[in-house]
This record gives sequence, C-alpha cells and structure tokens, in this order.
Amino acid sequence: MQITQTYDITQSYQFNYDRGPVFTTQPKASPLGPMKSFLGLEVRSRLGISAGLLLNSKWLLAYAQRGFDILTYKTVRTSYRPCYDPPNWVFVEDDGGDGPVYATDRIPENPTQITSAVCFGMPSMAPQTWREDVQRARAALAPGKVLIVSVVATPFDGAAARDVADDFARCAAWAAEAGADVIEANLSCPNVCSQEGSVYMDAQLSRTITSAIRAAIEKKPLLLKIGHFADPAKLRTFLRFVNGLADGVTLVNAVSRPVLRRNGRPVFGEPFAKAGVIGRGIHNASVEGLRRAGEIIRAEGLKLALVGVGGVSCDEDARDFFDTGACAVLMGSSPMYIPDLAAELKSRHPEW
Repeated sequence: MQITQTYDITQSYQFNYDRGPVFTTQPKASPLGPMKSFLGLEVRSRLGISAGLLLNSKWLLAYAQRGFDILTYKTVRTSYRPCYDPPNWVFVEDDGGDGPVYATDRIPENPTQITSAVCFGMPSMAPQTWREDVQRARAALAPGKVLIVSVVATPFDGAAARDVADDFARCAAWAAEAGADVIEANLSCPNVCSQEGSVYMDAQLSRTITSAIRAAIEKKPLLLKIGHFADPAKLRTFLRFVNGLADGVTLVNAVSRPVLRRNGRPVFGEPFAKAGVIGRGIHNASVEGLRRAGEIIRAEGLKLALVGVGGVSCDEDARDFFDTGACAVLMGSSPMYIPDLAAELKSRHPEW
C-alpha cells in the first residue's frame, strides 16, 4: 500500500533538511487539557518526538502544530558532519527474533505495524547554523511546549576521555545558550564506527561526560540517551554512576541488528551490516528495558526519571511505557507516517 511519508526516504538527508516535512492533511484539533510536569517544566502533555525526525526548526515547529509537546531537535555536534549517502532509511520485515531484518517494499496495511531501519551517522550542520536555528525554534514555540536538544561529541583520533567529555560539554553549553529547555546527551548510536556511538557501555566514561555537561549547563535538565543493555548488571552500574548528575535517562536508542537485502547483502554497506532497527519490531524489548531500569532505580533509591522510546504508534504502546514508569513517552519513526498521532492520543487520554 502507499504510506504517506513526511520524510522522503528515497531522497537524501540534505534534501529533506532543506525541504521540510510534507503533510497531505491539515492538523487535527489538539485538546489543551490540564498542564503536566516534565523534569520540572510545565508541558501540555507528556507526549513527544525523540531525536531523529526533527531535522531543524521547519520540522520541529510543524510537528509542534500537530500536537506534539516534547520536541527533540536532531543530534548536533561542535563541527559539521555530513550524512552518509542514501539509503538512510528503509522499511524492513521482522520475524520477531534478534536475527537479521530484511528490506522490503511491502508495507503493512496497518501503519502501527511498521518496522524500519536507519543509518544516518549522526550528521550535523555547522554550529553557527544549528545554534541560530535552535534559537528560531525556541522563539516560535508556544507555551506548554518543551524543546530538547540532542548533543554528541566528535572524537578525534587518539582522543582521551577528557577530550570527549569536553566536546560533549561544549556542544551542550552552546545548545543551552541557544534556548534548549532540556539537554539530551546521545551516548548511543548504532550507526557510527567511532567511539561516540557506544559511550553508554563504559560507565566511568559516561560519568566523566555527564559531570562535564552538568558543570557546563548548571541546573538545566539533562537526559542521557542510551541503547540496549544485554547484561542487567551493566545497566545497574551505569545508572549508579550517572545518578546525581543527570536528571533522567532516555531509552532505548534503536536496537542494532543486521539489516540485509534478500540476497544477503547489507542494505547500508559492509561497514554498517548492523544498523538501528526502530518501530514495531523493538517495542517489547524497549518496554522491557525501561521496566528493568525502573526496578533498579527503585531498588537502589536513585533519583533518575525515565523517558520511554521505542515502537510507539498507538494507545497501547504509549500505555505500556507509562504503566512501566515512564515520565514521558517519545515517538521516533511513527510520526513520519502517522503525523497526528499525538493529537489522537491526547483526545483519548487527557491524563497523558
């Protein structure tokens, strides 16, 4: 079937960045409802979009008009980084296991069942460009909307932990100065070959980075975005190490799996045989990851909020995260083909 896509996956990242999102319908009316609290900030709802789809202020403000209230500006760096060559985003068929997924042109008739895979490489415009654009976004957002800016370091060859931490902190400070309400440090990206993609697996490095960011942004809320921990003990260590420095943790940032064509060849090329799988196929694993983190936080008496991400495209999906202890639920890929999802959820669940 033909799925409406606000992001044209057949085109380049730069094309979509310059053009902005394309909608085929007018925004649905979004009920105001009572104000909520998110990391101490007033917000119309605890529903939003995670780092990824909101490439710039064009994207961010368009989705704000569609009823999303917590909006994450796509990950930025202290230097320009181009996107990988297309394809960057493909729909996939998933057998529900943890083995390969396969690129497909056969899209489920029910869009809530879509699974896809992405490989962008955390591109970033030059700092002057994104800092000015973040200012535009913040100035245009209505009351009750929260702007998160996702940041990452760009390590050089031979960079020490202190160098990585300093670059994270510099980027976070620039984002805060530009108007971010919340900083999200992206400690996990499955689609890069360099060390910034797996920081969360090193608890001490994560603490060093988090401490540097906290000093740079002072009391501004700070989230840490992490990937999947196969070992609960490592998750416990990570949470202990960042407790008292970060305000919360966003999880999970995709699930890394082989992304192949039916002939066995990697969709995104040999260096990225494994890439980030998102959507329906990772929902259960994402909810389980958040549940496990919540149990550790309660057992250890840690002061960390949890933000749920992963395969949210309907009421039941969002409820899974809220019932498991999420303070907010963010959507990654589903707003691309269900652009009024937040308005629909808010109309049925004003408590969210």
